[in-house]
Amino acid sequence: MIERRVEVVARLKALEEAATPLVSFLQNASAVQELRADKQYNLQMLHDRYQIGPEQIEALYQYAKFQFECGNYSGAAYYLYQYRALCTNSERSLSALWGKMAAEVLMQNWDIALEELNRLKEIIDSKSFSTPLNQVQSRIWLMHWSLFIFFNNENGRAQIIDLFNQDKYLNAIQTNAPHLLRYLATAFIVNKRRRPQFKDFIKVIQQEQHSYKDPITEFLACVYVNYDFDEAQKKMKECEEVILNDPFLGKHLEDSNLSTVPLRDEFLENARLFVFETYCRIHQRIDMEVLAEKLNLNYEEAERWIVNLIRNSKLDAKIDSQSGTVIMEPNHPNVYEQLIDHTKALSGRTSKLVSQILEHAQGQSAR
Repeated sequence: MIERRVEVVARLKALEEAATPLVSFLQNASAVQELRADKQYNLQMLHDRYQIGPEQIEALYQYAKFQFECGNYSGAAYYLYQYRALCTNSERSLSALWGKMAAEVLMQNWDIALEELNRLKEIIDSKSFSTPLNQVQSRIWLMHWSLFIFFNNENGRAQIIDLFNQDKYLNAIQTNAPHLLRYLATAFIVNKRRRPQFKDFIKVIQQEQHSYKDPITEFLACVYVNYDFDEAQKKMKECEEVILNDPFLGKHLEDSNLSTVPLRDEFLENARLFVFETYCRIHQRIDMEVLAEKLNLNYEEAERWIVNLIRNSKLDAKIDSQSGTVIMEPNHPNVYEQLIDHTKALSGRTSKLVSQILEHAQGQSAR
């Protein structure tokens, strides 16, 4: 360890010495104001006035990288940001952006990290990669890093759907990272306003059953593919264990000496609602005892739960207390809502078709 420490200190001193001219420049506020958006101007100005050339700029990158490896994430983030303003090598600039985002994540600067994530996504989607596999791999890396950001963002669950459910990213998941389906499935379950996309996602779950299964994806398959409510009940219990043991889903909140897992409670509430809605589509009159069993609740809890649904206008039904049954009111589909849903789906397909045509045209012109 002593030898390793000597080696690290020596490496740090060498990098500091090589990067000193540019670091000194960046620490001079009045000098930094001379920089412009034009990188070529900046490079020429640094060379003419401060004798700073490509070697010193490259040394700044190596110095920032070493700062990151030593755990000085704030320093690494600052120097990588400045490096990108001077770098003319697109590959090096992309590498610096990855490092900048990682540093912000490790400092838990979630808003800044989200901005860097969006910049990376734009570059990955527009950049020409040496092979399609490299682009797929970059998308998979981006989605893995995004989990840290989305699960620490107020609107993160919706953002998971926005990113993961895009065709290109969903294809990458299906090709090389099916375990990410767990997080997309969870986001759909706790996000009630994504029903048109949700139907398409159920088809993906059905397609991928042979390559990836976990209790959360199996729960959706039980409810929406197999209509096996007894198995769905078992999977709901397993889902709770999965959530509690998952580093992202099982995030604890401490409040007044009490530790809670908010996503677990929300997940189970919505999972029960999914089971109940699907079960009610098949049956007009439902025995309360049977329903309580399907929902993993006792009779009184199930009755209170259903009363709250009716009271909050989430359920068009009534309870017959004498017979102990729930009677579903006939549900006539709203023609206008159906038309709006179909129009939204048509708009989505049209935009996908246009983007594919543009990509094909760009690929042809590049050749």
